[in-house]
Amino acid sequence: MTKKLKTGVIGLGRIGQIHLSNLVHHMPDAEVIIASDLSPAAHAFARDLGVPEVVTDAYDVINHPGVEAVIICSPTPFHVPYTVAAAEKGKHVFCEKPLDVTLEAIQAAEKAVSDNNVKLMLGFNRRFDANFMNVRHLVANEKIGEPHILRITSRDPAPPPVEYLKVSGGIFLDMSIHDFDMARYIVGSEIKEVFVKGDALIHPEIREFGDIDTAVIVLTFENGAIGVIDNSRKAVYGYDQRLEIFGSKGMAKAENNTTDTLIHFDSNGGHSSLPLHFFLERYETAYRVCLKTFIDCVLKDTPSPVDAHDGLMATAIGIAAMKSLTEGRSVKLDEVLHYAAAAQE
Repeated sequence: MTKKLKTGVIGLGRIGQIHLSNLVHHMPDAEVIIASDLSPAAHAFARDLGVPEVVTDAYDVINHPGVEAVIICSPTPFHVPYTVAAAEKGKHVFCEKPLDVTLEAIQAAEKAVSDNNVKLMLGFNRRFDANFMNVRHLVANEKIGEPHILRITSRDPAPPPVEYLKVSGGIFLDMSIHDFDMARYIVGSEIKEVFVKGDALIHPEIREFGDIDTAVIVLTFENGAIGVIDNSRKAVYGYDQRLEIFGSKGMAKAENNTTDTLIHFDSNGGHSSLPLHFFLERYETAYRVCLKTFIDCVLKDTPSPVDAHDGLMATAIGIAAMKSLTEGRSVKLDEVLHYAAAAQE
Protein backbone atom coordinates (compact mmCIF):
# COMPACT_ATOMS: atom_id res chain seq x y z
CA MET A 1 0.00 0.00 0.00
CA THR A 2 1.34 3.42 -0.99
CA LYS A 3 2.38 5.57 1.95
CA LYS A 4 0.46 8.81 2.33
CA LEU A 5 2.13 11.93 3.69
CA LYS A 6 0.09 13.12 6.65
CA THR A 7 -0.22 16.89 6.41
CA GLY A 8 -1.62 19.80 8.39
CA VAL A 9 -2.60 23.12 6.82
CA ILE A 10 -2.14 26.46 8.61
CA GLY A 11 -4.17 29.35 7.23
CA LEU A 12 -7.31 28.92 5.11
CA GLY A 13 -7.48 32.23 3.31
CA ARG A 14 -7.54 32.37 -0.48
CA ILE A 15 -4.24 30.57 -1.09
CA GLY A 16 -4.76 28.18 1.83
CA GLN A 17 -8.08 27.08 0.38
CA ILE A 18 -6.43 26.48 -3.00
CA HIS A 19 -3.76 24.28 -1.43
CA LEU A 20 -6.24 22.43 0.77
CA SER A 21 -8.54 21.74 -2.15
CA ASN A 22 -5.61 20.50 -4.24
CA LEU A 23 -4.42 18.25 -1.42
CA VAL A 24 -7.85 16.69 -1.02
CA HIS A 25 -8.81 16.36 -4.68
CA HIS A 26 -5.52 15.92 -6.54
CA MET A 27 -2.89 14.49 -4.17
CA PRO A 28 -3.47 10.76 -3.64
CA ASP A 29 -0.11 10.52 -1.86
CA ALA A 30 -1.16 13.03 0.82
CA GLU A 31 -3.76 13.10 3.57
CA VAL A 32 -4.87 16.22 5.42
CA ILE A 33 -5.53 15.28 9.04
CA ILE A 34 -5.83 18.76 10.58
CA ALA A 35 -6.18 22.40 9.52
CA SER A 36 -6.27 25.73 11.36
CA ASP A 37 -7.76 29.15 10.83
CA LEU A 38 -9.53 31.79 12.92
CA SER A 39 -12.50 32.14 10.56
CA PRO A 40 -15.68 30.10 11.09
CA ALA A 41 -16.27 30.22 7.32
CA ALA A 42 -12.82 28.71 6.76
CA HIS A 43 -13.64 25.97 9.26
CA ALA A 44 -16.79 25.15 7.32
CA PHE A 45 -14.82 25.06 4.07
CA ALA A 46 -12.34 22.56 5.54
CA ARG A 47 -15.03 20.38 7.05
CA ASP A 48 -16.88 20.29 3.72
CA LEU A 49 -13.70 18.89 2.19
CA GLY A 50 -13.62 16.16 4.84
CA VAL A 51 -10.79 17.42 7.04
CA PRO A 52 -11.32 15.48 10.30
CA GLU A 53 -9.99 18.11 12.71
CA VAL A 54 -10.23 21.89 12.29
CA VAL A 55 -8.79 24.19 14.97
CA THR A 56 -8.09 27.87 15.61
CA ASP A 57 -4.52 27.55 16.97
CA ALA A 58 -1.77 26.98 14.40
CA TYR A 59 0.41 25.35 17.03
CA ASP A 60 -2.17 22.60 17.39
CA VAL A 61 -1.30 21.68 13.81
CA ILE A 62 2.45 21.90 14.42
CA ASN A 63 2.27 19.86 17.63
CA HIS A 64 -0.11 17.22 16.30
CA PRO A 65 1.69 13.87 16.71
CA GLY A 66 0.36 12.52 13.42
CA VAL A 67 1.43 15.44 11.21
CA GLU A 68 4.54 14.77 9.13
CA ALA A 69 4.46 17.94 6.99
CA VAL A 70 3.00 21.39 7.58
CA ILE A 71 1.58 23.57 4.80
CA ILE A 72 1.94 27.22 5.91
CA CYS A 73 -0.45 29.68 4.26
CA SER A 74 -0.65 32.22 7.07
CA PRO A 75 0.17 35.95 6.76
CA THR A 76 3.88 36.58 6.14
CA PRO A 77 4.83 37.65 9.71
CA PHE A 78 4.01 34.12 10.91
CA HIS A 79 5.93 32.22 8.22
CA VAL A 80 9.25 32.03 10.05
CA PRO A 81 7.87 31.38 13.56
CA TYR A 82 5.73 28.52 12.26
CA THR A 83 8.56 27.17 10.09
CA VAL A 84 11.00 27.16 13.02
CA ALA A 85 8.45 25.56 15.36
CA ALA A 86 7.59 22.87 12.81
CA ALA A 87 11.25 22.13 12.09
CA GLU A 88 11.97 21.77 15.79
CA LYS A 89 9.17 19.18 15.93
CA GLY A 90 10.76 17.30 13.05
CA LYS A 91 8.06 18.27 10.54
CA HIS A 92 8.74 19.07 6.90
CA VAL A 93 7.49 22.47 5.72
CA PHE A 94 5.86 23.87 2.61
CA CYS A 95 5.60 27.65 3.07
CA GLU A 96 4.07 30.36 0.96
CA LYS A 97 6.32 33.20 -0.12
CA PRO A 98 7.94 35.38 0.95
CA LEU A 99 9.49 33.38 3.75
CA ASP A 100 10.04 36.74 5.44
CA VAL A 101 10.76 40.37 4.59
CA THR A 102 14.03 40.37 6.56
CA LEU A 103 17.12 38.34 5.78
CA GLU A 104 17.88 37.72 9.44
CA ALA A 105 14.56 35.93 9.97
CA ILE A 106 15.04 33.84 6.83
CA GLN A 107 18.49 32.81 8.05
CA ALA A 108 16.95 31.72 11.35
CA ALA A 109 14.46 29.54 9.48
CA GLU A 110 17.22 28.13 7.28
CA LYS A 111 19.24 27.18 10.36
CA ALA A 112 16.27 25.52 12.06
CA VAL A 113 15.52 23.45 8.96
CA SER A 114 19.16 22.41 8.59
CA ASP A 115 19.67 21.65 12.29
CA ASN A 116 16.61 19.41 12.38
CA ASN A 117 17.21 17.72 9.02
CA VAL A 118 13.80 18.51 7.57
CA LYS A 119 12.81 19.78 4.15
CA LEU A 120 11.59 23.30 3.41
CA MET A 121 10.01 24.21 0.10
CA LEU A 122 8.73 27.68 -0.78
CA GLY A 123 5.64 28.25 -2.91
CA PHE A 124 7.21 30.07 -5.84
CA ASN A 125 4.57 28.55 -8.08
CA ARG A 126 5.64 30.23 -11.33
CA ARG A 127 8.63 27.90 -11.53
CA PHE A 128 6.10 25.11 -12.03
CA ASP A 129 4.19 26.70 -14.89
CA ALA A 130 4.66 24.44 -17.93
CA ASN A 131 5.62 27.28 -20.29
CA PHE A 132 8.23 28.76 -17.95
CA MET A 133 9.60 25.30 -17.16
CA ASN A 134 10.07 24.69 -20.88
CA VAL A 135 11.91 28.00 -21.28
CA ARG A 136 14.20 27.08 -18.38
CA HIS A 137 14.82 23.67 -19.99
CA LEU A 138 15.91 25.37 -23.22
CA VAL A 139 18.30 27.66 -21.35
CA ALA A 140 19.72 24.82 -19.23
CA ASN A 141 20.34 22.75 -22.34
CA GLU A 142 22.05 25.69 -24.09
CA LYS A 143 19.46 25.85 -26.87
CA ILE A 144 19.57 29.65 -26.81
CA GLY A 145 23.32 29.76 -26.16
CA GLU A 146 24.73 32.13 -23.56
CA PRO A 147 21.90 34.21 -22.06
CA HIS A 148 22.24 37.89 -22.89
CA ILE A 149 18.88 39.59 -22.20
CA LEU A 150 15.93 38.57 -20.05
CA ARG A 151 12.64 40.46 -20.26
CA ILE A 152 9.82 39.84 -17.78
CA THR A 153 6.45 41.57 -17.87
CA SER A 154 4.30 41.09 -14.78
CA ARG A 155 1.18 43.22 -14.38
CA ASP A 156 -1.86 42.66 -12.20
CA PRO A 157 -5.38 43.36 -13.51
CA ALA A 158 -6.26 45.57 -10.53
CA PRO A 159 -4.47 46.84 -7.44
CA PRO A 160 -5.31 45.45 -4.01
CA PRO A 161 -6.99 47.75 -1.47
CA VAL A 162 -4.86 50.55 -0.05
CA GLU A 163 -5.39 49.01 3.40
CA TYR A 164 -3.55 45.91 2.17
CA LEU A 165 -0.79 47.94 0.55
CA LYS A 166 -0.08 49.63 3.87
CA VAL A 167 0.97 46.29 5.40
CA SER A 168 2.09 44.28 2.36
CA GLY A 169 5.81 45.01 2.68
CA GLY A 170 5.82 47.00 -0.58
CA ILE A 171 5.61 46.10 -4.24
CA PHE A 172 9.06 44.52 -4.36
CA LEU A 173 8.34 42.03 -1.56
CA ASP A 174 4.73 41.17 -2.29
CA MET A 175 4.62 41.31 -6.10
CA SER A 176 8.02 41.68 -7.80
CA ILE A 177 9.47 38.95 -5.57
CA HIS A 178 7.94 36.38 -7.94
CA ASP A 179 9.79 38.00 -10.83
CA PHE A 180 13.08 38.12 -8.91
CA ASP A 181 12.82 34.40 -8.26
CA MET A 182 11.83 33.76 -11.87
CA ALA A 183 14.81 35.77 -13.13
CA ARG A 184 17.27 33.65 -11.12
CA TYR A 185 15.47 30.47 -12.18
CA ILE A 186 15.35 31.20 -15.92
CA VAL A 187 18.87 32.59 -16.34
CA GLY A 188 20.45 30.10 -13.93
CA SER A 189 22.68 32.75 -12.40
CA GLU A 190 22.65 34.92 -9.31
CA ILE A 191 21.84 38.62 -9.58
CA LYS A 192 24.62 40.95 -8.51
CA GLU A 193 23.19 44.44 -9.07
CA VAL A 194 19.75 46.12 -9.14
CA PHE A 195 18.55 49.47 -10.47
CA VAL A 196 14.95 50.70 -10.21
CA LYS A 197 12.82 53.53 -11.53
CA GLY A 198 9.24 53.68 -10.29
CA ASP A 199 6.35 55.76 -9.02
CA ALA A 200 2.81 55.56 -7.66
CA LEU A 201 0.90 56.25 -10.87
CA ILE A 202 -2.28 54.35 -9.94
CA HIS A 203 -2.68 55.20 -6.23
CA PRO A 204 -0.61 58.39 -5.62
CA GLU A 205 -1.55 58.26 -1.94
CA ILE A 206 0.65 55.20 -1.34
CA ARG A 207 3.70 57.42 -1.75
CA GLU A 208 2.92 58.55 1.80
CA PHE A 209 4.06 55.19 3.17
CA GLY A 210 6.94 54.72 0.77
CA ASP A 211 5.38 52.39 -1.79
CA ILE A 212 4.89 52.50 -5.55
CA ASP A 213 2.67 50.66 -8.02
CA THR A 214 4.61 50.98 -11.28
CA ALA A 215 8.25 49.98 -11.75
CA VAL A 216 10.96 49.15 -14.23
CA ILE A 217 13.78 47.10 -12.74
CA VAL A 218 17.15 46.45 -14.37
CA LEU A 219 19.11 43.42 -13.16
CA THR A 220 22.73 42.52 -13.76
CA PHE A 221 23.56 38.83 -13.43
CA GLU A 222 26.85 37.32 -12.34
CA ASN A 223 27.15 35.54 -15.70
CA GLY A 224 26.97 38.89 -17.53
CA ALA A 225 23.33 38.71 -18.65
CA ILE A 226 21.05 41.73 -18.25
CA GLY A 227 17.43 41.53 -17.14
CA VAL A 228 14.55 44.00 -17.37
CA ILE A 229 11.35 43.57 -15.36
CA ASP A 230 8.34 45.84 -15.74
CA ASN A 231 5.64 45.75 -13.07
CA SER A 232 2.26 47.43 -12.78
CA ARG A 233 -0.55 46.82 -10.33
CA LYS A 234 -3.22 47.68 -12.94
CA ALA A 235 -3.49 46.29 -16.47
CA VAL A 236 -7.07 46.92 -17.60
CA TYR A 237 -6.95 44.01 -20.08
CA GLY A 238 -6.14 41.28 -17.54
CA TYR A 239 -3.28 39.44 -15.88
CA ASP A 240 -0.25 40.13 -18.07
CA GLN A 241 2.49 37.52 -17.60
CA ARG A 242 5.11 37.28 -20.35
CA LEU A 243 8.75 36.33 -20.49
CA GLU A 244 11.51 36.36 -23.11
CA ILE A 245 15.12 35.17 -22.95
CA PHE A 246 17.55 36.15 -25.72
CA GLY A 247 20.96 34.58 -26.15
CA SER A 248 23.88 33.91 -28.47
CA LYS A 249 22.06 31.09 -30.31
CA GLY A 250 18.51 32.38 -30.35
CA MET A 251 15.51 33.39 -28.29
CA ALA A 252 12.68 31.75 -26.36
CA LYS A 253 9.55 33.34 -24.99
CA ALA A 254 6.35 32.47 -23.18
CA GLU A 255 3.22 34.49 -23.88
CA ASN A 256 0.05 35.07 -21.87
CA ASN A 257 -2.44 32.28 -21.35
CA THR A 258 -5.88 32.98 -22.80
CA THR A 259 -9.18 31.12 -22.79
CA ASP A 260 -8.66 30.26 -26.46
CA THR A 261 -6.28 31.02 -29.33
CA LEU A 262 -8.92 32.30 -31.72
CA ILE A 263 -8.18 35.53 -33.60
CA HIS A 264 -11.08 37.13 -35.47
CA PHE A 265 -10.39 39.67 -38.21
CA ASP A 266 -12.94 42.13 -39.57
CA SER A 267 -12.98 45.65 -41.00
CA ASN A 268 -11.98 47.04 -37.59
CA GLY A 269 -8.93 44.79 -37.24
CA GLY A 270 -8.06 41.66 -35.32
CA HIS A 271 -9.77 40.55 -32.11
CA SER A 272 -8.63 37.93 -29.62
CA SER A 273 -9.37 36.80 -26.07
CA LEU A 274 -7.96 38.75 -23.15
CA PRO A 275 -5.38 37.11 -20.86
CA LEU A 276 -6.79 35.02 -18.03
CA HIS A 277 -8.05 37.44 -15.42
CA PHE A 278 -5.85 36.74 -12.38
CA PHE A 279 -3.25 34.46 -10.84
CA LEU A 280 -5.83 31.95 -9.59
CA GLU A 281 -6.74 31.10 -13.18
CA ARG A 282 -3.33 31.68 -14.77
CA TYR A 283 -1.42 29.45 -12.36
CA GLU A 284 -4.13 26.94 -11.39
CA THR A 285 -2.12 23.97 -12.67
CA ALA A 286 1.20 25.40 -11.48
CA TYR A 287 -0.09 25.51 -7.89
CA ARG A 288 -0.98 21.84 -8.15
CA VAL A 289 2.37 20.82 -9.65
CA CYS A 290 4.25 22.87 -7.05
CA LEU A 291 2.53 21.17 -4.11
CA LYS A 292 2.84 17.73 -5.70
CA THR A 293 6.57 18.35 -6.08
CA PHE A 294 6.85 19.03 -2.34
CA ILE A 295 5.00 15.84 -1.46
CA ASP A 296 7.23 13.83 -3.79
CA CYS A 297 10.44 15.34 -2.41
CA VAL A 298 9.41 14.34 1.13
CA LEU A 299 8.20 10.84 0.27
CA LYS A 300 11.15 10.12 -2.06
CA ASP A 301 13.68 12.01 0.09
CA THR A 302 14.92 14.23 -2.73
CA PRO A 303 16.23 17.81 -2.33
CA SER A 304 13.76 20.67 -2.19
CA PRO A 305 13.77 22.47 -5.57
CA VAL A 306 12.96 25.85 -3.95
CA ASP A 307 14.63 26.14 -0.57
CA ALA A 308 15.47 28.76 2.05
CA HIS A 309 18.39 30.06 -0.03
CA ASP A 310 16.01 30.83 -2.88
CA GLY A 311 13.77 32.67 -0.43
CA LEU A 312 16.75 34.56 0.96
CA MET A 313 17.94 35.69 -2.46
CA ALA A 314 14.49 36.79 -3.66
CA THR A 315 14.00 38.87 -0.53
CA ALA A 316 17.54 40.29 -0.77
CA ILE A 317 16.83 41.44 -4.32
CA GLY A 318 13.59 43.04 -3.11
CA ILE A 319 15.44 44.91 -0.37
CA ALA A 320 18.09 46.03 -2.87
CA ALA A 321 15.33 47.21 -5.23
CA MET A 322 13.76 49.40 -2.54
CA LYS A 323 17.18 50.77 -1.63
CA SER A 324 17.79 51.61 -5.29
CA LEU A 325 14.43 53.36 -5.57
CA THR A 326 14.86 55.46 -2.45
CA GLU A 327 18.51 56.32 -3.04
CA GLY A 328 18.32 56.76 -6.81
CA ARG A 329 21.30 54.53 -7.62
CA SER A 330 22.31 51.02 -8.57
CA VAL A 331 22.65 48.74 -5.57
CA LYS A 332 24.96 45.76 -5.50
CA LEU A 333 23.42 42.74 -3.83
CA ASP A 334 26.55 42.32 -1.72
CA GLU A 335 25.60 45.51 0.13
CA VAL A 336 22.42 43.84 1.36
CA LEU A 337 23.90 40.38 1.93
CA HIS A 338 26.94 41.65 3.81
CA TYR A 339 24.73 43.66 6.14
CA ALA A 340 22.68 40.56 6.93
CA ALA A 341 25.82 38.47 7.45
CA ALA A 342 27.21 41.07 9.87
CA ALA A 343 23.95 41.08 11.81
CA GLN A 344 24.21 37.31 12.25
CA GLU A 345 27.69 37.51 13.78
